[in-house]
Amino acid sequence: MQYKNLGRSGLKVSQLSYGAWVSFGNQLDVKEAKSLLQCCRDHGVNFFDNAEVYANGRAEEIMGQAIRELGWKRSDIVVSTKIFWGGSGPNDKGLSRKHVVEGTKASLKRLDMEYVDVLYCHRPDSSTPIEETVRAMNYVIDKGWAFYWGTSEWSAQQITEAWGVAERLDLVGPIVEQPEYNLLSRHKVESEFLPLYSNYGLGLTTWSPLASGVLTGKYNNKVIPSDSRFSLENYKNLANRSLVDDVLKKVEGLKPIADELGVPLSQLAIAWCAANPNVSSVITGATKESQIQENMKAIDVIPRLTPAVMESIEAVVQSKPKRPESYR
Repeated sequence: MQYKNLGRSGLKVSQLSYGAWVSFGNQLDVKEAKSLLQCCRDHGVNFFDNAEVYANGRAEEIMGQAIRELGWKRSDIVVSTKIFWGGSGPNDKGLSRKHVVEGTKASLKRLDMEYVDVLYCHRPDSSTPIEETVRAMNYVIDKGWAFYWGTSEWSAQQITEAWGVAERLDLVGPIVEQPEYNLLSRHKVESEFLPLYSNYGLGLTTWSPLASGVLTGKYNNKVIPSDSRFSLENYKNLANRSLVDDVLKKVEGLKPIADELGVPLSQLAIAWCAANPNVSSVITGATKESQIQENMKAIDVIPRLTPAVMESIEAVVQSKPKRPESYR
């Protein structure tokens, strides 16, 4: 496993990481979680991602209990969670100072940890001034409940505004953004965020490298396996949006490139994400140890992604966004 700095910070995260979205609490309980987390650690993963909204808080409880029972040394791992959707009350969601502080304390209680390494604002909150959120995240850091803070699914403009507030008030700005990034979804990472990498040292922990499993090729005949994410009731709409002919044709076109390298399509797709120098860590998901073992082999594929291979991939997906005029 390789370890990269999280943006310009001194924090080192494994190039591939593991996220609890969908799986913990919906598909897996503590016993299965322990075996998956240990499998990740055995492959050098040190970064584990969660959120207060995952399985309505159950995902944090499962991860916390599993880590406790595994007896891991806290300083050996990097744990993150995300604040935005904490409940049904008017102050249980969003990024007000009240919810950032109360939501963080509730997350730490569920995780049974004194701190998380990284705390994300899970979405932008148009009903709260960004200055209030920046001040609240700094309060959390000052209290020692988190070491760094970041954003997830924010726009470049919102991140820039947060940094403007932080610099004006001599506070800590967001060091990392967590956007979706894969062969089918590239605009933010490769175009919109370009100025942020150099201006603010922004790091990325990207999610959905396999586009919810579409880039594994397992859905190419449009049959949904019973143990897959798309078979879950909550994900039927996502399945209908994702499994369209144009997308499946691209996935089919990538298969010969993976075959030529002698690797599964999933490893090619994950390696492609990790090869982007602006990506600090690619968050992977899995419900079985065999999936983790396969995903982790993507590390060995990264050096094999020569310019020629990358061009072949681009010729199939044709998804490269236009770069802004000033960054050509």
